[in-house]
Amino acid sequence: MQVSKRWGIMSIATIPLIITLGNAMMIPVLPILQRQLHINAVQSSLVITAYSIIAIVLIPVAGFISDRVGRKRVILPALGVTAAGGLIAGMGASLLHSYGWILAGRFIQGAGSAGAMPIAMPLVGDMLKRDEDVSKALGTIETSNTLGKVLSPILGAALAMWVFSLPFYAIPVLCLISGSMVALCVRVPKHDAEKPPHPVRVAVLLSLLRKHLRWLSAVFVMGALAMFVLFGTLVYLSDRLESTWNLDGILKGLVLAVPLCCLCLTSYLVGHIISDRARRMKYATVGGGLVACGGSVSGAMVPGAFSLAMSVCVICIGIGAVLPAVGALITESIDKEQRGSITSVYTSTRFLGVAAGPFTVSLLSALGQVWVFGLMASLCLLAALYSMRAIKVGADGHGRTKMMQSGASRRPIRVKGMP
Repeated sequence: MQVSKRWGIMSIATIPLIITLGNAMMIPVLPILQRQLHINAVQSSLVITAYSIIAIVLIPVAGFISDRVGRKRVILPALGVTAAGGLIAGMGASLLHSYGWILAGRFIQGAGSAGAMPIAMPLVGDMLKRDEDVSKALGTIETSNTLGKVLSPILGAALAMWVFSLPFYAIPVLCLISGSMVALCVRVPKHDAEKPPHPVRVAVLLSLLRKHLRWLSAVFVMGALAMFVLFGTLVYLSDRLESTWNLDGILKGLVLAVPLCCLCLTSYLVGHIISDRARRMKYATVGGGLVACGGSVSGAMVPGAFSLAMSVCVICIGIGAVLPAVGALITESIDKEQRGSITSVYTSTRFLGVAAGPFTVSLLSALGQVWVFGLMASLCLLAALYSMRAIKVGADGHGRTKMMQSGASRRPIRVKGMP
């Protein structure tokens, strides 16, 4: 790969890093917002929900527009909108001391993120032609996303320890750096820039969803549930660490980073183990759901801070097995021309989980820890059982496993690397 393209990939990799930081960095800040603005846990959870709820709607729209005008022409303005949202939220927190302005800024920030993060991966495909180069570049981007998950609680807690509004102001600075790098270093081939990829029509997308409805519904449910449980349990753990056990600042951020490290390490290992084998993807999806269910059952019963943190670690291990598996099921089972549209729908469902998790947990936390983790355990168990039934795999003539279609024909769906 040329040096210029390597710089381009590094520049694109800053996008998921910033978008992940922009949301997950708020988790350790929520208890501080409650004290500073005199709001309750449900209101503070809306700081994350507002960011995510608009992204659910706009992600497919951004993908649709980028297919017509080009990826870079969408990403750069989207980063500008994200920066503006962060600036408004920061001013709302520090200058105006207004909860409403913070929500407005987060809403705008979420709109910008919807136009940046999901388009990063298709942009890689536009830049590179060799499958091997594309795979390596996508690995770099996923690593950047993972790094954002690990750094977010530490960075958020460290910044908020100085000034509670500082995490909001960090977003414009990071967006400026990322946007400058993308503008200067990302070079889309001229013929691709002049002729953007032909978009998938709505009728074709609906037909594709009907054709693969059974297993795609399981993938969407597991993706949304994974984010619901992840953000819900982390918000609950963050609140308990500060309110019950008086743990705050960088130390709290480090504790929150431990489950996320477990998630990232598990995702890395599972991603290498499943390869392009559909049966392994199914086992990882179902098994990860059951592990998360077990961790949730444990979380409902343990009283202490250390035991609760360990239970959340088990939950994150389960989620870490689910995420690469369901992503691989889409990537390896859907044709390249249609993959972007399905991925946009999948990303929207994940943001739905992000939006609902903290809000739901904030409502249930008043009833007690048993209710919070009991709900998580029930949902994980139901989703795992549904995935076991809905995701069907068959074998080709060489004995290799592959996905099977919904419907009467039950014909295998082509998987990458198979004839």
